[in-house]
Amino acid sequence: MAGVPEPHIGWTFLTNHARVLAAIADDRTTRIRDIAARCLLTERAVQKIITDLEQGGYLTHSREGRSNIYRIQPGTLLRHPAESSLSVADLLSLLARHERRHG
Repeated sequence: MAGVPEPHIGWTFLTNHARVLAAIADDRTTRIRDIAARCLLTERAVQKIITDLEQGGYLTHSREGRSNIYRIQPGTLLRHPAESSLSVADLLSLLARHERRHG
């Protein structure tokens, strides 16, 4: 199937959920197809991740015409017990600093 990214073998430091959240943080009007291309995921995977993030209270969206407008909930704490004192804003700040240095 053309356009479907190759599966990644092995582990990575950032989850696909973090990648999708970072893509939305960069552009809250971004399209699912653009997130998929940026994160090297399928559109279906991105849709599932966005649903997970919304159900977890990390993200909301509203419709504006034919587009989605996403709103990140920056005060929501991360899920893993080892990072439970860190918020979404803390994570995105760290990723943004890296992007500014290396982007």
